[in-house]
Amino acid sequence: MKLLKYIFWIFYRVWFYILVALPILILMPILIISILKESWYPYFFKLARFWARFILFGMGFRPIILYEQKPEKHKSYMFIANHTSMADIMLMLVSVKNPFVFVGKKELANIPLFGFFYKRTCILVDRNSAKSRQAVFLAAQRRLKTGLSICIFPEGGVPEEHIMLDEFKNGAFRLAIKHGTPVVPLTFADNKRRFSYTFFSGGPGRMRVIMHKFIPTQSLTIDDTQALNDRSRAVILNQLEKLEV
Repeated sequence: MKLLKYIFWIFYRVWFYILVALPILILMPILIISILKESWYPYFFKLARFWARFILFGMGFRPIILYEQKPEKHKSYMFIANHTSMADIMLMLVSVKNPFVFVGKKELANIPLFGFFYKRTCILVDRNSAKSRQAVFLAAQRRLKTGLSICIFPEGGVPEEHIMLDEFKNGAFRLAIKHGTPVVPLTFADNKRRFSYTFFSGGPGRMRVIMHKFIPTQSLTIDDTQALNDRSRAVILNQLEKLEV
């Protein structure tokens, strides 16, 4: 029985990468056209949402999204969530309709096919470089000014599996305050159980998402960054603790 589980997990992981690559290969010409101009990004975003749904459906994941508050069209937001799984990117794309740009680690640009589009549409950060972090801040500012939203996983990486929620970095919150952009916390309740970074684990099932009430930033100053950080993290941590009970 245990051997069958390991065989299933091996095929399940391989199947994930097939699902990631297949729509990219099929839609390659359209995808390339959609990234030729920055103003065409919303069209690329729609294709990315289709790609994400295709992967989640193919893996047997069933997104269940609870909205405590829904984003308005044509408004910019700072979307944040806990980070536990390779499926977090897909689930974020399915959960949010407002076109947003990911801020993510540059290492993902090395993934074949996916990396080609990732480095041309996302804001890449080298977390060990202060110069890179400053460049990210400026790039995110430019995207917000064009009316797009930003998505950051503020833990700064995927924590060890025994950690429910790691400490948050301040970058997302400084940026939100700078532009008066509401912070939108999302809790991903099941991603660690469904498809964590542990190879021999996971399986089909529900993926619950809670989009919490937005945290306004218009009246805040840069001195409030840590307080905004703490408040945002508390929202997600409290929800995760409730789900554990």
